[in-house]
Amino acid sequence: MQALVLNAFNTAMSVTDLAVPQAGPGQVLLRIAASGVNPLDTKIAAGQAPHARPRLPAILGVDVAGTVAAVGEGVATFAIGDRVYGMAGGIAGIPGSLAEYGVFETALLAPVPQNLSWREAAALPLVFITAWEGLVDRAHVKAGDTVLVHGGAGGVGHMAVQIAVAMGATVYATGSAASRGTIEALGAHFIDYRASTVDEYVAEHTAGAGFDIVYDTVGGSTLDASFKAARIYGGHVVSCLGWGTFALTPLTARAASYSGVFTLLPLLSGKDHARHGAILLQANRLIAAGELRINLDPRHFTLATAQQAHAAQADGSARGKLVVSVQE
Repeated sequence: MQALVLNAFNTAMSVTDLAVPQAGPGQVLLRIAASGVNPLDTKIAAGQAPHARPRLPAILGVDVAGTVAAVGEGVATFAIGDRVYGMAGGIAGIPGSLAEYGVFETALLAPVPQNLSWREAAALPLVFITAWEGLVDRAHVKAGDTVLVHGGAGGVGHMAVQIAVAMGATVYATGSAASRGTIEALGAHFIDYRASTVDEYVAEHTAGAGFDIVYDTVGGSTLDASFKAARIYGGHVVSCLGWGTFALTPLTARAASYSGVFTLLPLLSGKDHARHGAILLQANRLIAAGELRINLDPRHFTLATAQQAHAAQADGSARGKLVVSVQE
């Protein structure tokens, strides 16, 4: 098979001929159709993601979609020919999806909905799981909540908006003026973060009380701003980019709480794999109900041009999730 291999950080990946791997107990061999591109992938390639514990040489690609080509011992959940997807490799020495074939743990996978294309399926797992863990598992979003999503047009952000809307929350989302149409089409009230301060939009949209849930998908100063936007008495701030040092005084002064989301933990620890597969079944439920869609960048990439997809992710030119079509 052919695979795209990273041999050294901050260098181009190379197409390499490798032996097709064999599925072990609890694993399936996938004929990979598509590989999702995430900021994590480009950070690993640049040597800027030590938390992902990459081991060189590495096959990157956290998100995968493909057809089961063989099953390992004890596998009963999937059969040869099944279409599956998941967030299942590409870190900690686990080969990822930038290859024609790959072996993955079945607990991390879920069936691909019939009305989902390979590209859509490969784009969805990491961003949906991250959004779900923050809103549902940590913040326990429910009908009637007021939810603020920072970066509502981004990968995790546009998933978080749709999950909160589907749960019956009133949703607000920040973005640039150019992202207004995207955010409003998802069912959220748009907030131009460049045109108003935290105090101004908290006063305008919550009469100064603050939002029940604030999901930060941006990090840095945006997380600091999130602490100021939480509801007094019981507000909850969630962040999937809570790296760095932050002042908790605004959060404490509101008697609010904070949760971090670290979606890589099951892959890094080898524990709770089944949680990821279960969350993707929730994605399937929302897709079937017409309550979830994925924004895709219209460009098409292959293994031979995957480096261009990484460049588009790194330089900010992506307009939706980027996907590499491996062998559709």
